[in-house]
Amino acid sequence: MGGCGAFRGSALLFVLLELSLVCGDITDGNAEHLKREHSLTKPYQGVGNSPSSQWDFSGSTLVTSSYVRLTPDERSKQGSIWNTVPCYLKDWEMHVQFKIHGSGKKNLHGDGIAIWYTKDRLHSGPVFGNQDQFLGLAIFLDTFRNDLHGMDRSFPYISAMVNNGSVSYDHGKDGRSSELGGCSAELRNRDHDTYLAIRYSKGRLTVMVDVDDKNEWKECIDIGGVRLPTGYFFGASAATGDLSDNHDIISMKLYQLMVEHTPEEENLDWTKIEPSVSLLKSPKDNIDDPTGNFRGTPLTGWKVFLLLLCALLGIVVCAVVGAVVFQKRQERNKRFY
Repeated sequence: MGGCGAFRGSALLFVLLELSLVCGDITDGNAEHLKREHSLTKPYQGVGNSPSSQWDFSGSTLVTSSYVRLTPDERSKQGSIWNTVPCYLKDWEMHVQFKIHGSGKKNLHGDGIAIWYTKDRLHSGPVFGNQDQFLGLAIFLDTFRNDLHGMDRSFPYISAMVNNGSVSYDHGKDGRSSELGGCSAELRNRDHDTYLAIRYSKGRLTVMVDVDDKNEWKECIDIGGVRLPTGYFFGASAATGDLSDNHDIISMKLYQLMVEHTPEEENLDWTKIEPSVSLLKSPKDNIDDPTGNFRGTPLTGWKVFLLLLCALLGIVVCAVVGAVVFQKRQERNKRFY
């Protein structure tokens, strides 16, 4: 009996360890791992232009006690908010609570929010209110379709981009030429809280969303081979054009991930790493492909037609061959009578 009890205890411990590994994919927000110097929370103390501020803002950004509004629901606005403290964590996870809402009806709103981890900050520009050809990581929450030919995906659309400063974001194609991965998500005008989680650990980038009021993360992007340096800045920006929306940041919470690295990785100067992705081709190689992305070219109408035609021809050939074989067997059977 003592042996059985010990076995049951070991089995229970093993199950608990397994569950802890599974649940550890995305942190539950343990307070002891929260890095307050990189976090933006209510009532937004330490936000401003003073030397002691940990967050700066620019453009149309309005800081209230309940939210940080990057743009109002007005045309031609740009706003951003940036952490003033560079991040030297090798492994981290950012949780963003946001709200995108406005009076515009379906397809009559824009443009969206971008979450940044970049070398430079507070440089306004054409990419969701931030500069183009940036150095670092961007996660785009794009609410407006610019590419009318790209009907294989629905909007709003979340995508990721890693840039070494040499690639321009193509608004006309909704960033397809530089996109690492993405997913569609109904994140606008929701009556409940909406969240985004960005995890970077041991060269793997994972993006999760919680926009359906289910209190659970849904995977959106998961990519290996991503190299990001330390010493960059976190920020958020938004922009409106001819169409508009309120783009609000409720909170940005950064958590440190406790991950072991090899001695070689520990001795590496992570501040000297160039942002890159080890894939079959880089964003720069993909720039001339108007529909390309790293997950493969989407099935456009003519490709679907060709696939269906090939399938139909295959069925016809199989039917003809089957009929010939059947006839031969019938003739051979008749000779035995």
